[in-house]
Amino acid sequence: MLLRPLQDSAADAEAVRHISAAAFASLPDAPPVTGPPPPSVFQLARTRHLARTDPQGCWVAELAGEPVGAALALRREGVWVLALLAVLPQAQGKGVGRLLLERALAHGRGCLRGMLCASPSPAAVRRYRLAGFTLHPAMQLTGRVDRSRLVDPGDLPVHPGNTTHRHLLDSVDRRLRGAAHGPDHELLLAHCEEVLVADTLAGSGYCYREGSEVRLLAATSKRIATRLLREALARVPEGVEARVEALTAEQEWALDVGLELGLSVETRGYLGLRGMRPPAPYIPNGGLL
Repeated sequence: MLLRPLQDSAADAEAVRHISAAAFASLPDAPPVTGPPPPSVFQLARTRHLARTDPQGCWVAELAGEPVGAALALRREGVWVLALLAVLPQAQGKGVGRLLLERALAHGRGCLRGMLCASPSPAAVRRYRLAGFTLHPAMQLTGRVDRSRLVDPGDLPVHPGNTTHRHLLDSVDRRLRGAAHGPDHELLLAHCEEVLVADTLAGSGYCYREGSEVRLLAATSKRIATRLLREALARVPEGVEARVEALTAEQEWALDVGLELGLSVETRGYLGLRGMRPPAPYIPNGGLL
């Protein structure tokens, strides 16, 4: 087996997409696969983005010259993040994931804090726990928004954000998780449908939305976070199923919003943290945390 650095190329990005799609489709509770997975512009862009910003944290495993596994890791101001660890089903159980994780963890040497989103895979859960991560069971909200329950937002204004709000975004990030997202905001701003911003004397926050999904939310108070999440869900196209993922027990405010608007809650995977408590109020991005 060969481990090599991920290249900033369309071919490597597509290989990572194929590996991750096959790996997650093999999970016991994964929905049935009816055809090839649709291409994800954001996923492909994220892979190439991390190959540029964190070349020492992004690796591909090859067997007989064919990619069979991938790991994507990044570090931002002292926080190490595992964005992806995936191995093709036919290559699992052969030590590929362990070696990839070792390389990815080496990229975070010296970082006091670490974050990752873990699938329900027992093998993945064991691997992350042995690496020193505290595993917080996570939930997700799904369903169509009951628009009859959307009420007047009151006097807390929310407006579309853009690149001029980078200082605000990084400031909120540092307060909640001890590190800014930095260049990752450029990726999110380029590929998400919109970022909603609240900036008042009482505090500030932001929320990225892409179609029916909340991609990342951070705020300095539950009141601001609640307002941002309600606004994001109100903007989900009518008749489309909304999705909010990676909610730990610390995000009960988000569960309350979703349940009030008619969404359903179920358990799904874990938020893995090392050297830190779950940021709150905060909804992580599974691929950038």
